[in-house]
Amino acid sequence: MLQPIAHYGIHFGLPLAVALVLYRKYWVKAYIIMVLGMLIDFDHLLANPVFDPNRCSISFHPLHSYYAIVVYVLLLIPKKTRIIGLGLVIHIIADLVDCSLM
Repeated sequence: MLQPIAHYGIHFGLPLAVALVLYRKYWVKAYIIMVLGMLIDFDHLLANPVFDPNRCSISFHPLHSYYAIVVYVLLLIPKKTRIIGLGLVIHIIADLVDCSLM
């Protein structure tokens, strides 16, 4: 029960907190952009089976690879890509927590 609460709490709650604290003037836009970081889960469609509750996404799916994670962290550096990078890094954090609770 803790695993889905933690996983989805991070996916939706952490971007909301970050948007409200760091992007107060345009928090709705920042929140939506960060939540759109979940689009990297489309790489799950390449797996067979598409969903396996006992599979850790990190280093299994292409957009969850260590190489991709490095790119997501690098997106935090330029101001123009920072919100996108935050959304992607928060997504990876949610998946890491999910993996650790398996």
